[in-house]
Amino acid sequence: MIDGFIALYIFMLAAFTGYEIIGRVPAILHTPLMSGSNFIHGIVLVGAMVAMGRAETTLEIVIGFIGVFLGAGNAAGGYVVTERMLEMFKSSRESK
Repeated sequence: MIDGFIALYIFMLAAFTGYEIIGRVPAILHTPLMSGSNFIHGIVLVGAMVAMGRAETTLEIVIGFIGVFLGAGNAAGGYVVTERMLEMFKSSRESK
């Protein structure tokens, strides 16, 4: 098991690394990057579903449901936004 301090350290390191990497992405690469992050949201959703499946108390079930609900909304919204952004790059001739 990971102790709380080590888990916090890993979380802070991941947050800092993610911020530094995302901050250096050129504007032209934001759409492909967003598609990749949708994949990560899908993994988070699966993790929330597994956690909810192992929940025993009512509080754990409620928190698990909220996690699944927010994860699904985040993944679906990301795909909608990515589709919309990709539509902006199509020429007007292709849409006819």
